[in-house]
Amino acid sequence: MSKWLRPFRATRRMMQAMVGLPSYDAYLAHMAAEHPDREPMDYRSFFRDRQQARYGGKGGGRCC
Repeated sequence: MSKWLRPFRATRRMMQAMVGLPSYDAYLAHMAAEHPDREPMDYRSFFRDRQQARYGGKGGGRCC
C-alpha cells in the first residue's frame, strides 16, 4: 500500500466506525474462524443486511 494512501484509508475506517458501519474484513475473518462451513455474504449483501439491522426494514427506521 502506498504510504500516501494510508492516512486516507485510516480516515475512511475511522469515519465508518463513527457512523456504525461494520467492517466487511472483520466479518470475513469471523466467518472463516467461526463458520468455515458457511458461505459468507458478498459485500453488497453484507452492507444491506447491516443497514437493515440498524435502521429496520420497510420504513421502520424512518423518523417522520
